[in-house]
Amino acid sequence: MNAQIPSETELLRLAHRLDSIALAQIYDLYSPDIYRYAMRLLGNAALAEDCVSETFSRLLQALAAGKGPREYLRAYLYRIAHNWITDQYRRERPTEELNETLPSEAGSLEDATDQNIQHARLRRAIHKLTPDQQQVIVLKFWQDCENEEIARTLGKPVGAIKSLQHRALSTLQRHLQESGKHERK
Repeated sequence: MNAQIPSETELLRLAHRLDSIALAQIYDLYSPDIYRYAMRLLGNAALAEDCVSETFSRLLQALAAGKGPREYLRAYLYRIAHNWITDQYRRERPTEELNETLPSEAGSLEDATDQNIQHARLRRAIHKLTPDQQQVIVLKFWQDCENEEIARTLGKPVGAIKSLQHRALSTLQRHLQESGKHERK
């Protein structure tokens, strides 16, 4: 087996031929990012794993049907994952895992609990944003994607992404301030 991973273009070319090695490399290369993305939006490891599984299953179905991306594979995968997450929220709100941050990572049980509460509060605030705003925030700040890649993922111009990001941050700040006021009462 070739130790070097081919370029995204070459991976896609091989994937369209349903080359099992290329498909495995695509999974190995992109599944950790898709998992982190889903985990940050869902807050539930089992649902995040389901999202990864469904994302790659849908990719494989598209490829088997002679469809799927010809370029921008990572953006295509994020779009599938985001659509799955959106559908999940339409079905029912996921439960949040309490053990998102473990005490050994946070220093103490109190720190871990505080971090979990803050993560849950942030996740609730993010879910009040529009779906496009949610995706921009998660891709930009948690997945470290560049505006150009986010634009490809959302199918929008880079200028629209910058505008979405600005509005999302303003709205997110407002929601976090409001939730902070409610917690202090």
